Amino acid sequence: MIGDEGEQIGVMPPFEALRLARSKNLDLVEISPTAQPPVCRIMDYGKYLYQQEKKEREAKKHQKTITVKEVKFRINVDDHDYETKKNHVLRFLDEGDKVKATIFFRGREMTRTGLGRTILERLIKDVEPQSIVEFRPRQEGNTLHAILAPKKSAAEREKEREKEAKAKAKAERQEKMLQEKMAQAKLNPEKLAPEKKDEEPAQAAAAASAEAPTPGSQV
Repeated sequence: MIGDEGEQIGVMPPFEALRLARSKNLDLVEISPTAQPPVCRIMDYGKYLYQQEKKEREAKKHQKTITVKEVKFRINVDDHDYETKKNHVLRFLDEGDKVKATIFFRGREMTRTGLGRTILERLIKDVEPQSIVEFRPRQEGNTLHAILAPKKSAAEREKEREKEAKAKAKAERQEKMLQEKMAQAKLNPEKLAPEKKDEEPAQAAAAASAEAPTPGSQV
């Protein structure tokens, strides 16, 4: 028997345990029915269920559901279209999703499957820094496809985003401080060159000393 504060109460008959729980307006919950004797605990069962549901909801918030996004290519894809689709692949990988790159052959294109394989191998090489290859290009009927997965885990990507956000915030603060200093300098220009201001009387005194005649000199 375990009390509502987690203390060990000891072995007691079920009716006494139930009476003790009711005296505290709590529930008697069997937490280990296979033990000998069975272990029960005094608790607020409704509150316990609520806390468990809350933990599950919090856990689901932090879970990333990995999906497979498909990007389709044609064997006659031009460079611009290829770059656009490659950027889609990179974006999906950055979001933590897997990517299925597919080439569908139509009619006589089945005689040029090597060209399709070249396109997928080019894609694999171009996105290599951000991905790992789960399946290299393989052909099934008139379809050739490869599957790419994110190289970094969700936790690593989150750390990188936090680091980038901190760096950006720091740069913004520094930029703001610089702008404030420039604004103050415009309002108080004498603060810009205090040394120059101090030099002017010294230079004037030096010039006057040079012009003054020395004792014993002839005019």
